[in-house]
Amino acid sequence: MASTMDQLTGVAAITGAGGTGIGAAVAQGFARSGCTRIAITDINPDSLNATKNAILKINPDVEVFLKHGDVADEGFVDSFFDSVFENFSRLDYAVNCAGILGGDMIKAVEMTMDQFDRLNNINYRGSWLCCRAQLRNMLKQEPLPESAVQRGSIVNIASQLGIVARPGAAAYCASKAAIINMTRSNAIDYSDKGIRVNCVCPGVIETPMTSSTPEIVEALRPAIDIAPMKRMGKPDEVANAVLFLCSSKSSFVQGHALVVDGGYTIN
Repeated sequence: MASTMDQLTGVAAITGAGGTGIGAAVAQGFARSGCTRIAITDINPDSLNATKNAILKINPDVEVFLKHGDVADEGFVDSFFDSVFENFSRLDYAVNCAGILGGDMIKAVEMTMDQFDRLNNINYRGSWLCCRAQLRNMLKQEPLPESAVQRGSIVNIASQLGIVARPGAAAYCASKAAIINMTRSNAIDYSDKGIRVNCVCPGVIETPMTSSTPEIVEALRPAIDIAPMKRMGKPDEVANAVLFLCSSKSSFVQGHALVVDGGYTIN
């Protein structure tokens, strides 16, 4: 269960929020932390509705705004975040969880251009488009009353493989490394506007993306064994890190890549 380490009373928006993965855990974590205005999006409408129902089970008073679509589509991204802002009159916390594992087991010579483009369109382009739309809307608002400084907080989901490389994952590693440096650059550019931009770098987390087939589980086994904790992480463990970076408890944290990987990158 996500921690209620701080009351997050503003407006939250989460991409990749469908299903039972990190995005859904983050959305539910906001609901547990007192957030009563939550916007969610995912490419799958059925899984998005499941997340909405999970949020309302936690707190039936939460106002949920949802719309399914593709984060690689510029028109959809701009329309979604503009609608969130119009509907709730502000956007305080934005978490970009949408991503795919598509290039994590394909060596460069074996990868087609279609596979490469799909991976980067969702992982990097999607995160970049979302950040741009979020920043544009956050710049329109004043800080929350309980925060005299913070106008908004953005958290991107990168990966431990944005920090260290692994065999057979050149394109995937590059897409996540791009998110980390995009985060840092945006943090520099918008610090003077009161917007914090950070990212979380999960290790192997137990989600449908990492557990969907025996082949994927077996391919990830070496990464699990390398990490000193020798287990997959839970989506809520990543959500707790995200909520911390959104909260006032991280008010002096800017441009940081917070690793949540069971020790993989230190071993």
